[in-house]
Amino acid sequence: MVFFTERFVWFPAYFVLLVVLAYLVGRRAWVLLPLLGATVALADIISSRLFKPYFARLRPCHDPTLSATLNMVNGCGGQFGFMSSHAANAFALTVFMALVLPRRYRVAQWLLLVWAIIVSYSRIYLAAHFPSDVLAGALLGSLLAWGFATLYKRLTSTGPLSKIF
Repeated sequence: MVFFTERFVWFPAYFVLLVVLAYLVGRRAWVLLPLLGATVALADIISSRLFKPYFARLRPCHDPTLSATLNMVNGCGGQFGFMSSHAANAFALTVFMALVLPRRYRVAQWLLLVWAIIVSYSRIYLAAHFPSDVLAGALLGSLLAWGFATLYKRLTSTGPLSKIF
Protein backbone atom coordinates (compact mmCIF):
# COMPACT_ATOMS: atom_id res chain seq x y z
CA MET A 1 0.00 0.00 0.00
CA VAL A 2 2.94 2.31 0.59
CA PHE A 3 3.83 1.91 -3.10
CA PHE A 4 0.42 3.16 -4.25
CA THR A 5 0.40 6.16 -1.95
CA GLU A 6 3.87 7.49 -2.83
CA ARG A 7 4.01 10.59 -5.03
CA PHE A 8 7.32 9.41 -6.48
CA VAL A 9 5.42 6.49 -8.00
CA TRP A 10 2.55 8.36 -9.55
CA PHE A 11 4.38 11.47 -10.78
CA PRO A 12 6.29 9.39 -13.36
CA ALA A 13 3.07 7.53 -14.16
CA TYR A 14 1.32 10.88 -14.71
CA PHE A 15 4.13 11.99 -17.02
CA VAL A 16 3.85 8.83 -19.11
CA LEU A 17 0.07 9.25 -19.24
CA LEU A 18 0.42 12.85 -20.43
CA VAL A 19 2.83 11.86 -23.20
CA VAL A 20 0.54 9.05 -24.36
CA LEU A 21 -2.49 11.36 -24.25
CA ALA A 22 -0.72 14.02 -26.27
CA TYR A 23 0.09 11.40 -28.89
CA LEU A 24 -3.43 9.93 -28.96
CA VAL A 25 -5.44 13.14 -29.15
CA GLY A 26 -3.09 15.11 -31.38
CA ARG A 27 -3.90 18.82 -31.61
CA ARG A 28 -6.69 18.50 -29.07
CA ALA A 29 -3.97 17.96 -26.46
CA TRP A 30 -3.60 21.76 -26.41
CA VAL A 31 -7.08 21.87 -24.87
CA LEU A 32 -7.22 18.52 -23.07
CA LEU A 33 -3.96 18.66 -21.12
CA PRO A 34 -4.48 22.12 -19.54
CA LEU A 35 -8.04 21.19 -18.57
CA LEU A 36 -6.85 17.89 -17.10
CA GLY A 37 -4.13 19.74 -15.19
CA ALA A 38 -6.65 22.29 -13.94
CA THR A 39 -8.97 19.51 -12.80
CA VAL A 40 -6.31 17.76 -10.73
CA ALA A 41 -4.81 21.01 -9.43
CA LEU A 42 -8.18 22.36 -8.34
CA ALA A 43 -9.07 19.05 -6.65
CA ASP A 44 -5.79 19.23 -4.75
CA ILE A 45 -6.16 22.88 -3.75
CA ILE A 46 -9.79 22.55 -2.63
CA SER A 47 -9.17 19.38 -0.63
CA SER A 48 -5.92 20.37 1.04
CA ARG A 49 -6.15 24.15 1.40
CA LEU A 50 -9.85 24.65 1.95
CA PHE A 51 -11.42 21.55 3.45
CA LYS A 52 -8.61 20.27 5.67
CA PRO A 53 -8.05 23.52 7.60
CA TYR A 54 -11.76 24.37 7.69
CA PHE A 55 -12.95 21.05 9.12
CA ALA A 56 -9.72 20.41 11.10
CA ARG A 57 -10.59 16.74 11.55
CA LEU A 58 -7.64 14.78 12.87
CA ARG A 59 -6.30 11.93 10.81
CA PRO A 60 -6.77 8.50 12.41
CA CYS A 61 -3.04 8.38 13.13
CA HIS A 62 -3.23 11.72 15.01
CA ASP A 63 -6.44 10.91 16.89
CA PRO A 64 -5.43 10.26 20.52
CA THR A 65 -8.17 7.67 20.96
CA LEU A 66 -6.98 5.64 17.94
CA SER A 67 -3.29 6.29 17.40
CA ALA A 68 -2.10 3.92 20.13
CA THR A 69 -3.90 1.00 18.48
CA LEU A 70 -2.67 1.66 14.93
CA ASN A 71 0.32 0.04 13.29
CA MET A 72 1.95 2.94 11.48
CA VAL A 73 3.74 1.61 8.43
CA ASN A 74 4.49 4.85 6.59
CA GLY A 75 4.39 7.67 9.11
CA CYS A 76 1.35 9.83 9.55
CA GLY A 77 1.43 12.90 7.35
CA GLY A 78 -0.25 16.21 8.10
CA GLN A 79 -2.43 16.76 11.11
CA PHE A 80 -5.81 17.00 9.37
CA GLY A 81 -7.39 14.48 7.03
CA PHE A 82 -10.80 15.58 5.80
CA MET A 83 -10.81 15.24 2.78
CA SER A 84 -8.30 12.98 1.08
CA SER A 85 -6.26 14.84 -1.52
CA HIS A 86 -4.95 11.54 -2.88
CA ALA A 87 -8.50 10.36 -3.56
CA ALA A 88 -9.56 13.73 -4.96
CA ASN A 89 -6.60 13.85 -7.36
CA ALA A 90 -6.86 10.22 -8.46
CA PHE A 91 -10.59 10.42 -9.13
CA ALA A 92 -10.28 13.82 -10.83
CA LEU A 93 -7.86 12.30 -13.31
CA THR A 94 -9.75 9.03 -13.71
CA VAL A 95 -13.23 10.47 -14.19
CA PHE A 96 -11.97 13.19 -16.54
CA MET A 97 -10.26 10.57 -18.70
CA ALA A 98 -13.30 8.29 -18.61
CA LEU A 99 -15.52 11.12 -19.85
CA VAL A 100 -13.30 12.49 -22.61
CA LEU A 101 -11.63 9.42 -24.10
CA PRO A 102 -13.46 7.51 -26.82
CA ARG A 103 -14.98 4.12 -26.05
CA ARG A 104 -12.13 2.29 -27.76
CA TYR A 105 -9.99 3.12 -24.72
CA ARG A 106 -12.32 1.37 -22.24
CA VAL A 107 -9.56 -0.93 -20.99
CA ALA A 108 -7.40 2.06 -20.10
CA GLN A 109 -10.36 3.71 -18.40
CA TRP A 110 -10.99 0.61 -16.28
CA LEU A 111 -7.30 0.38 -15.38
CA LEU A 112 -7.36 4.01 -14.25
CA LEU A 113 -10.44 3.31 -12.14
CA VAL A 114 -8.77 0.33 -10.48
CA TRP A 115 -5.70 2.48 -9.85
CA ALA A 116 -7.81 5.28 -8.28
CA ILE A 117 -9.58 2.80 -6.03
CA ILE A 118 -6.30 1.23 -4.89
CA VAL A 119 -4.74 4.65 -4.20
CA SER A 120 -7.83 5.65 -2.21
CA TYR A 121 -7.93 2.40 -0.26
CA SER A 122 -4.23 2.71 0.53
CA ARG A 123 -4.96 5.93 2.42
CA ILE A 124 -7.38 4.09 4.70
CA TYR A 125 -5.08 1.09 5.05
CA LEU A 126 -2.16 3.31 6.08
CA ALA A 127 -4.36 5.08 8.69
CA ALA A 128 -3.97 8.42 6.96
CA HIS A 129 -7.73 8.83 6.40
CA PHE A 130 -11.10 7.66 7.56
CA PRO A 131 -13.31 6.07 4.86
CA SER A 132 -15.49 9.21 4.76
CA ASP A 133 -12.38 11.32 4.02
CA VAL A 134 -11.65 9.15 1.00
CA LEU A 135 -15.26 9.09 -0.21
CA ALA A 136 -15.51 12.88 0.06
CA GLY A 137 -12.25 13.29 -1.85
CA ALA A 138 -13.40 10.90 -4.57
CA LEU A 139 -16.69 12.79 -4.86
CA LEU A 140 -14.93 16.16 -5.09
CA GLY A 141 -12.52 14.91 -7.76
CA SER A 142 -15.34 13.29 -9.73
CA LEU A 143 -17.50 16.42 -9.70
CA LEU A 144 -14.64 18.64 -10.80
CA ALA A 145 -13.75 16.14 -13.54
CA TRP A 146 -17.32 16.13 -14.78
CA GLY A 147 -17.33 19.93 -14.98
CA PHE A 148 -14.01 20.18 -16.80
CA ALA A 149 -14.85 17.28 -19.14
CA THR A 150 -18.10 19.06 -20.04
CA LEU A 151 -16.10 22.21 -20.77
CA TYR A 152 -13.65 20.22 -22.91
CA LYS A 153 -16.46 18.69 -24.95
CA ARG A 154 -18.11 22.06 -25.49
CA LEU A 155 -14.86 23.69 -26.56
CA THR A 156 -13.88 20.97 -29.00
CA SER A 157 -17.19 19.75 -30.45
CA THR A 158 -19.49 22.76 -30.86
CA GLY A 159 -17.63 25.58 -29.20
CA PRO A 160 -15.29 28.25 -30.50
CA LEU A 161 -12.37 25.83 -30.79
CA SER A 162 -14.27 23.19 -32.77
CA LYS A 163 -13.08 24.49 -36.13
CA ILE A 164 -9.45 24.51 -34.98
CA PHE A 165 -9.46 21.10 -33.34
